[in-house]
Amino acid sequence: MKTEKSNGTLLATGAFERINHVQARLQVSGQALKNMSKTLFFEWGLLIALVGFLLGRAMILAELTPFILPFLASVFLLRRNHALIASIALLAGTVFSYHGEIFFALIGMAIFLLLYRGAKTFLDQPGKALPYLVFGASILTRLGLVFVTTGTISQYALMMATVEAGLSFILTMIFVQSIPLITGKRGGQALRNEEIICLIILLASVMTGTIGWALNDVVMQHSLARYLVLIFAFVGGAAIGSTVGVVTGLILSLASVASLYQMSLLAFAGLLGGLLKEGNRIGVAFGLLVGTLLIGLYGDGGGSIFATVAETGIAIALFLLTPRSWLRSIAKYIPGTVEHAQEQQQYLRKVRDATAGRVERFSSLFQTLSNSFKVQQKSDEEQHSNDVDVLLSHVTEKTCQTCMMKEKCWVQNFNQTYDSMAKMVEHIEVNGTMNDPKLQRQWRSHCRKPDQVIAAIHMETNQYRANKELKRQVQESQRLVADQLLGVSRVMGDFAKEIQKEKQPHLIQEEYMVDALRGAGIDVGHIDIYSIESGRIEIEMSVQCDHDNGEAEKIIAPMLSDLVKETIILKREEPRFYANGYSHLSFGSAQAFVMESGVAKVAKGGEWLSGDNYSMIELNSDKYAIAISDGMGNGEKAYLESSETLALLQKVLQSGIEETVAIKSVNSILSLRNTEEMFSTLDLAMIDMNDAHAKFLKIGSTPSFIKRGNRVSKVEAGNLPMGIIPEFEVEVVQEQLRDGDLLIMCSDGVLEAKRSVENREQWMKRIISEIATDDPQEVADIILERVIRSEDGNIIEDDMTIVVTQIKLHKPKWTSIPIHPKVQKQKKGRAFFKQATGT
Repeated sequence: MKTEKSNGTLLATGAFERINHVQARLQVSGQALKNMSKTLFFEWGLLIALVGFLLGRAMILAELTPFILPFLASVFLLRRNHALIASIALLAGTVFSYHGEIFFALIGMAIFLLLYRGAKTFLDQPGKALPYLVFGASILTRLGLVFVTTGTISQYALMMATVEAGLSFILTMIFVQSIPLITGKRGGQALRNEEIICLIILLASVMTGTIGWALNDVVMQHSLARYLVLIFAFVGGAAIGSTVGVVTGLILSLASVASLYQMSLLAFAGLLGGLLKEGNRIGVAFGLLVGTLLIGLYGDGGGSIFATVAETGIAIALFLLTPRSWLRSIAKYIPGTVEHAQEQQQYLRKVRDATAGRVERFSSLFQTLSNSFKVQQKSDEEQHSNDVDVLLSHVTEKTCQTCMMKEKCWVQNFNQTYDSMAKMVEHIEVNGTMNDPKLQRQWRSHCRKPDQVIAAIHMETNQYRANKELKRQVQESQRLVADQLLGVSRVMGDFAKEIQKEKQPHLIQEEYMVDALRGAGIDVGHIDIYSIESGRIEIEMSVQCDHDNGEAEKIIAPMLSDLVKETIILKREEPRFYANGYSHLSFGSAQAFVMESGVAKVAKGGEWLSGDNYSMIELNSDKYAIAISDGMGNGEKAYLESSETLALLQKVLQSGIEETVAIKSVNSILSLRNTEEMFSTLDLAMIDMNDAHAKFLKIGSTPSFIKRGNRVSKVEAGNLPMGIIPEFEVEVVQEQLRDGDLLIMCSDGVLEAKRSVENREQWMKRIISEIATDDPQEVADIILERVIRSEDGNIIEDDMTIVVTQIKLHKPKWTSIPIHPKVQKQKKGRAFFKQATGT
């Protein structure tokens, strides 16, 4: 039994392998057949030959052949290597046609080539004169043939020759746009409406070449025309289907007056088929059949209804046998189709991914460059020891190498000699000169050339100090570049992630919003929901509203708030933004907290210009920054120093670089730039407006204070002022703020005003706790007034700046407006909206 099971398993496995092998061979064969057909039709020119043959047979108004010269001219201009194939195919079509225009085709081609050669001689771009050349060749050929055959040119002949040449003129412009569409030389862009019409005219013109192909009463051109309408109605819908029907019917009616009713039949069938495209191929085919029966009975009087239905049956059979891949390929070029939208989305996705990939590569590049600029530094003690060794080697090279006693000093008493010279180097480095009598006395008792050695140490030490300062600046420049590159790398990495975020489809929510707002009497054009995530909602819409009375802020935003169960506010309003007079509105989530600030400041001695500066920056929708900078000293220099520090900080923070890296970058810039003893302090508070979490970065600044009810707490950190040392680690202090908290930040002039108080921070706490109001501006004014009045004579001995910020829970100006559901369907839709948005 086990053996039978195992044999069965092996047989099944072998069968599956053979099936997979056959499928793989079929796929390879299908791909090979596809490539071969593509080569045969497009590269070898079989498609051009087929089209040329049918256009050579085509005729309109029973005596005009305006298709031959335009087709040859278009192929000659666009695909010159296939011009000979097109000429032979056109001549073959005239030979096997019923109109017998072989001489017109031959002579017209020759005259066109002569005219084109002449235009090429006198014109830089003869292609632009192509329609005129075709017009001239056509009218000259026709009139010449008429004159040769009849000996005279009548008014009728002149009129018909002019009409034929005029049609050739127009068809040349049409074929120039159409031929790239059928030869595969056009890119994957969507077709414009003009290009679609030109393509249909070319295809309908080709169909006129099948005149005379019939089986009993079944005409081939009628079946092909209806097949064409079926394809475009299925792909493009009612608008495209009816347009194709009208254009195709018009061309067929010009070719044969008996086919005049075909224009109304094809137009109506294209309209019905497009309306029934939701029923897939069967629905479109049914629409064509109904249109055929209705118009066919009226147009032919019921005499040849069987032939009409048979022609429709052939068209439907061809349509049902058409591969789906062909239809999808055509649909990619028709605007408004799902396939076209998917193609565009795929193209945009490729562009987005390519852009994000390049940004990520740049981010990686900047990260690598940042790492390359980070020099591996030795410890200070090890570096100093190495530098002293190099310095002493230079000294001994200039002095001891020529001394007769060098063996006694450096071989027998190496340690004593090295230690003595090292001590002198250290002394000169600290004091600038050798003024220690004890060291001099010890060295003179040890060395035979003490003055020469001391002078050499003086010179080498001065050079060492200069080189050390230069090396420090170079290293600091490297650190600055490394920090900046690292910050740029992080920003670009975040930007790449933002690029790759796709707009999520919210079609149902958008539709429900439109219905709800329109049901409330608001004229809404469209709504786009970019994000429905709680706290990060982004909605844009076009609306016809009253801007003078604030309809968007007072009505639409509260209604949206009720829909999403979250406070929505108006972010941006652009009146009459669209051509139809509608306005563009942007709505978004309101932040959980808002900041209200007050400032009080005064300059030293009551002057106008203060060395203190402050800034309040909204970095994005999530963070709020408050900064105070105090330049060293007072007056204009201190003002410029502090204002430049804040300007640099604001620019770096707004670029998206993280705050600690931003402060290090600003510090490096200031330390490299300063040639004088000009430094500045920085007091920075970064507050998250979603949860009121605060980060404090204090660079040489005084403590800040948080007042919560009657309790006052202190926030402090120990960092030197900016620009003093080239590199330091920024100490970050974090605090969780609450609704109603007051954040008091001040410059050093405020705390140092009360010189007689030993514990100034406790003194400031007491002042803050005694203030009864919680209005930020009043608090700032009261603190400044009490500080100034605390000294005798009310003397302002330093610049003073106080910034008070109150953290408040956001309270919307307008309450939400409930949307009353009028019918049960709206209630269900509202429940679904809640479920879809997670509210």
